[in-house]
Amino acid sequence: MASHRRSRSRLGMPSGRRTAAGLTTAALTSLALLAQVAPSATAVPREPRPSVEEVRQRVDTLYREAGSATQAYNGAKERTDAQQARVDELLGDVAEHTERVNEARRKLGSFAAAQYRSGSAHSTATLLLAADSKSLFDQSHLLARMTSRQQRALTDYEARRSAAATQRGKATQSLTSLTAAQEDLRVKKKSVQAKLAEARKLLSRLTAEEKARLAELEREKQAEAERKAKELAREQAAKEREEREEREQREREQREREERENGGDTSDGGGTGDGSGQGEDTGRGDGSGDIRPSNPALPADTAKAQQAIDFARAQLGKPYVWGATGPDSYDCSGLTQGAWKAAGVTLPRTTWDQVKVGKRIATTDLAPGDLVFFYDDSSHVGLYIGEGQMIHAPKPGANVRIESIFTMPLYGNVRPA
Repeated sequence: MASHRRSRSRLGMPSGRRTAAGLTTAALTSLALLAQVAPSATAVPREPRPSVEEVRQRVDTLYREAGSATQAYNGAKERTDAQQARVDELLGDVAEHTERVNEARRKLGSFAAAQYRSGSAHSTATLLLAADSKSLFDQSHLLARMTSRQQRALTDYEARRSAAATQRGKATQSLTSLTAAQEDLRVKKKSVQAKLAEARKLLSRLTAEEKARLAELEREKQAEAERKAKELAREQAAKEREEREEREQREREQREREERENGGDTSDGGGTGDGSGQGEDTGRGDGSGDIRPSNPALPADTAKAQQAIDFARAQLGKPYVWGATGPDSYDCSGLTQGAWKAAGVTLPRTTWDQVKVGKRIATTDLAPGDLVFFYDDSSHVGLYIGEGQMIHAPKPGANVRIESIFTMPLYGNVRPA
């Protein structure tokens, strides 16, 4: 007999339920896929990539800060070196005083030994060999038993021992100061290294296209600086021409005045007496004063300035190294210090001290050999060579070179000699 049962679902559940379950599974799968694709709402957004202009500005700032930190390092190193020299000197003094104490002690020992051999009073020997002779020295009844020679030896011993103790105390204090100076030097060095490392890191992340753009921005900056240098050169040339014309005019007027005075003496026939009187008058003296250059900023010693420039030119192409003073590499103040040293002029080590030396000069009055300082903290310096140009050690990764003084913000100018 044929069966009239209805066929069951293969999975044993009603078809409506199968449909609902299928829809639920599909929805869960879709949500899972969406969750994988969509970013998490709580994820921290990435910082936007800096533009080339922003990188350039940041790198320039880091180099400027590194330059300032380099000057702080140079100052700390100078102090550390001076403190080290002081410590060495004091330690040498301590050794010398110690030897003198030992010599005095040996002399006292020879007196005590002689007394012992001769059977003299043992109290005197005890005094001479006592570890704390000062306390026994105050005992007048023992002192009276000593000869004047022994007394002098003991007094000398006490004086030398006291001097040695004083020098040891100074040396200890100086060593403490040296330790502090060395720690300060370490901190300054670490600061420079950190800033330069950050600058290198920023530059290393640039793509080839970004590096090309950065180079283009640098060329634009250099072109603008050169334009300003040429403008300054024109201003200086015009000023020099005007001053030369004024000098020539004063010289002509002086000659004409002298000719009139001489001509008047001859026509009057005043004789030699009047003539000599006119010659002794202050007219000639005033004339020599009139023809002096009116510009007080003219170089005092162009020969020395030229020597400084010749030295700086000989260093062209050598690398910048922070803290370096030559002969193979330089930082900015090390180069200017070395240049003027070659001319017989001693400059301090740091830009902060160099800017205080000599006479302040306006930019339009700059002459070859003058020092040009940059940034609001005067942390960079170059040697002016004329026509708006300078020789300087620019920054890490660059060599000593000739460049416009307008490549950086000007601080001021100084004439060392």
